[in-house]
Amino acid sequence: MASSTIRPSSASSLFRLCNTTNTCAASLVSLHPSSRRFPYLASAVPQSHFFGLRASSKIWRGESRSITAGNMAQASTAASLLEWVKKDKRRMLHVVYRVGDLDRTIKFYTECLGMKLLRKRDIPEERYANAFLGYGPEDSHFVIELTYNYGVDSYDIGTGFGHFGIALEDVAKTVELIKAKGGKVTREPGPVKGGSTVIAFIEDPDGYKFELLERGPTPEPLCQVMLRVGDLDRSINFYEKAFGMELLRKRDNPEYKYTIAMMGYGPEDKNAVLELTYNYGVTEYDKGNAYAQIAIGTDDVYRTAEAVKLFGGKVTREPGPLPGISTKITACLDPDGWKTVFVDNIDFLKELE
Repeated sequence: MASSTIRPSSASSLFRLCNTTNTCAASLVSLHPSSRRFPYLASAVPQSHFFGLRASSKIWRGESRSITAGNMAQASTAASLLEWVKKDKRRMLHVVYRVGDLDRTIKFYTECLGMKLLRKRDIPEERYANAFLGYGPEDSHFVIELTYNYGVDSYDIGTGFGHFGIALEDVAKTVELIKAKGGKVTREPGPVKGGSTVIAFIEDPDGYKFELLERGPTPEPLCQVMLRVGDLDRSINFYEKAFGMELLRKRDNPEYKYTIAMMGYGPEDKNAVLELTYNYGVTEYDKGNAYAQIAIGTDDVYRTAEAVKLFGGKVTREPGPLPGISTKITACLDPDGWKTVFVDNIDFLKELE
């Protein structure tokens, strides 16, 4: 979809809308009572000097009542937004990233991973092309949006992006096919450490990692996006409150010094989820320039932006319709700087018509 297309050129208007990190930032105002009372402390002395201590006390008590009322209003707003976020109809729509050869990647995903090419578009005046791939229609499935920028054949994936997850009924069979097609297998099929689920890891032609998970039939085979974060509890709190996701499960692995949290809008076996990984002692990662963002549907991009600001995120594109089309979006960063674009649900479906 047009709202999530990402290009590195600074001349690209949509890239500026969805990826600029130094615009439209919203600063949260401190709500600590002392920060609001402080200006009145200076004026209380001369007022008590001229009008007596009683007058100063009245002013002080009045300000305290004002602060209490302000905090109560703020708390009421937060509670209202939190309740709305939980009821909002949200779904992970697609994940966006850049590749160096669009046709090569399409061939690999369709022949080796069993995806379907859903649609493809070329925008020569902007010097980029897109391809949407997945296991079902975009109006009901989580899909991949590939972006190819003319003349750019490689990108830096960085250390922050982890992998995509694909649920399959026979991992070993898929791995053999990938090998036959010249694909790279970095972890042979076998039970996950400490568990019984059969997994394997492979890399696509651009070096993006895919975890293949053996499961029974599922309505959402493209099932995971794994990102590394510097403070897991902070991230869980943010995604629960600002994004309305559920903490589906959390697992600590002290032997290998990492902890994961699975976040999403429904059970893992039926929905795409966000896998957040915290590696002991690592608080920052290099994000590179390859992975771009996730798009999520919402009923109201304006209230979504309010929630993101209130619960610790940074809005980088204020909510509203995109220039030239009516689709309403808002773009934001989580506490680690990972990008997300929220798209109006009705507008998104209209784009697909």
